[in-house]
Amino acid sequence: MALAKNGPPGNAGSMAGQGKKQAARAPTSHDVARLAGVSRSAVSRCFTEGASVAPETRERVLAAAQTLRYRPNLAARSLITRRSMVVALAITHLDNQYYPPVVQRLSEQLGEAGYRLLLYMTHGEASEEPLLDELLRHGVDGLILASRGFAPGLLAQCDAAGLPVVLMNNAGPGAAHASVTGDNLQGGALVAQFLLAGGHRRFAYLAGIAGVSSSDERLEGYRAALVAAGAAAPQVADTRFDYDSALAATRALLAGAERPDALFCANDHLAFAALQAAREAGLVLGQDLSVVGFDNVTISNWPHLALTTYAQPPRAMADAVVESLRALMEAGGEGPAQGEQRRIPGALILRDTARRPARGVFVRADGSHGWAPPASA
Repeated sequence: MALAKNGPPGNAGSMAGQGKKQAARAPTSHDVARLAGVSRSAVSRCFTEGASVAPETRERVLAAAQTLRYRPNLAARSLITRRSMVVALAITHLDNQYYPPVVQRLSEQLGEAGYRLLLYMTHGEASEEPLLDELLRHGVDGLILASRGFAPGLLAQCDAAGLPVVLMNNAGPGAAHASVTGDNLQGGALVAQFLLAGGHRRFAYLAGIAGVSSSDERLEGYRAALVAAGAAAPQVADTRFDYDSALAATRALLAGAERPDALFCANDHLAFAALQAAREAGLVLGQDLSVVGFDNVTISNWPHLALTTYAQPPRAMADAVVESLRALMEAGGEGPAQGEQRRIPGALILRDTARRPARGVFVRADGSHGWAPPASA
């Protein structure tokens, strides 16, 4: 393909030759423009998301850039656009298997939009002020906050600094900031209805941390559905989302005078600890004790785990977060998107760790089993 109709070079051979000549130094946008036979502004538009460029011009510029091995100077561009094209993700930990595929999807989706993802591990510190200082030093364009808790004043400080924020999987205090969460209330309620239909009578819940919306809302939906059906409210054990704490809490529940026959866990990470404790106690899962998680992480389908769980799709979660954050960044952190609350619908996935009701079970197109109250099955 000839890159330029009028002007050098007119063939691939001359392009390769000029590419070798440029090898001694880093190619510039001027070099690309000269090779493609276009203006420097046309080159800039080709590497600017959303800019209007004729398809033929874009093809010529990208071919020239590939020949010269040209890469846009992001630092120089940020001085012009006042945008770093960097988005930060602050997350407490990655041992919860729900988050690695979410982080991967976030990186992919942001990358397609021209952004780089900068990862910060908060480790649940009481104060996140050092985090904010570092974010501002790097001049990030936006923040995805997936920390399990929020330091007092952090969100207000982000607002004061003009930093767009989207809360992921934890709505945080109030409804003033954009958030993307699972359908926690509905999920907790459906788990309760499922366990009731399976004939369970003694219920418990492995909670995460008080004040974290994902754990609190799942418990709220679970408890409300149990009480509405005339069952006793569940025993609640706190775990701080920690595997060892969940293992100890489950052991204590199973050793108590009112041993539960149904245990709902705030996420799959905690449910795996519950499975271990139940097997240590010699209980038959799905008969003596039903255990249900929340998330449907990849390993929950492994044969030796086969965990019944409420799924919240990681791809849908990540895509909604990117969509919300981009809307905020384009609006300068203001407008209708600022307080948008988005819920990602989920589904109950039946496996071996929970007793199945006689009615309401169905098979999906992918072969997985689900359950719905018989009236709507």
